[in-house]
Amino acid sequence: MTPLQLFLQQLANGLTIGAIYALIALGYTMVYGVIQLINFAHGEVFMVGAYLALSVLLLLGISQPLTGPVLIGLLLLCAAAAMAGCGLLGWGMERLAYRPLRQAQRLTALITAIGMSFFLQNAVMLLYGATDRRFPALIPALRWDVAGVTITWLQLAIWAGSAVLMVGVQALVMRTTLGRAMRATAQDPQACRLLGIPVDRVIAVTFVIGSALAAVGGMLFGLYYNTVNFHDGYLTGLKAFTAAVLGGIGNIPGAMLGGLVLGVLEGLGAGYLSAQWKNVFAFVVLVGLLLFKPTGLLGERVADRA
Repeated sequence: MTPLQLFLQQLANGLTIGAIYALIALGYTMVYGVIQLINFAHGEVFMVGAYLALSVLLLLGISQPLTGPVLIGLLLLCAAAAMAGCGLLGWGMERLAYRPLRQAQRLTALITAIGMSFFLQNAVMLLYGATDRRFPALIPALRWDVAGVTITWLQLAIWAGSAVLMVGVQALVMRTTLGRAMRATAQDPQACRLLGIPVDRVIAVTFVIGSALAAVGGMLFGLYYNTVNFHDGYLTGLKAFTAAVLGGIGNIPGAMLGGLVLGVLEGLGAGYLSAQWKNVFAFVVLVGLLLFKPTGLLGERVADRA
């Protein structure tokens, strides 16, 4: 493999995992943009989404690759089940854990989020066991060699699915009544209440949407790596948070860009330096960013509240 082919191969691999990071990072940045809360349990929501998708496959007895409309239908079914389950989980977390603390100090809410993270980790461990659970090889192992670079069907599915969801979220926030309500709530929740905007409902919907995106990320993660573990949410969630900070916390396009950039940096680092150190690259990026550009690549987009 020539140096150019190696670079392009690692770029393709990095964009694949970066697209998953971007989906998770959107949940972090949406919640922070609206109520200035870092939901450190969001990584565990991603992990729960992976397990919910796996549960659907196990219940249906899927053990071999599928093709055509059957494959597309099954992927949509798994995604819908994971999104519904994680959306409900996100709603419950906001309603039971975060809403009562909305007027408390930020440190209180942060500690609560960390507690929720540990609770979900251990709950999944008790339900599914502490060992890795294997995903069925659902998508056929078809691949193409383009100028010496290998692209798989699964990578194309991840890129396409992530792109559709990211564009959809951006359109939702910028072009719909709900999106305007989210942006108004981020600006001044008290004024929104006076205008009749249901602030609590808007915040709850923000959690539901962010959790649903993380669920799709979890399903794609399980399909890509073929295994899932109850610890996966912790590390992947931290990387997605790094991606959100990298792009500019509270900035939706920034979260997308941050996830892709982080995935590419991780892929290039694994290809040129060492795959054993790939998890270090994300946190080196985070430290460097906080030192030299703490507002992120596109800048923070968080309103100053009155």
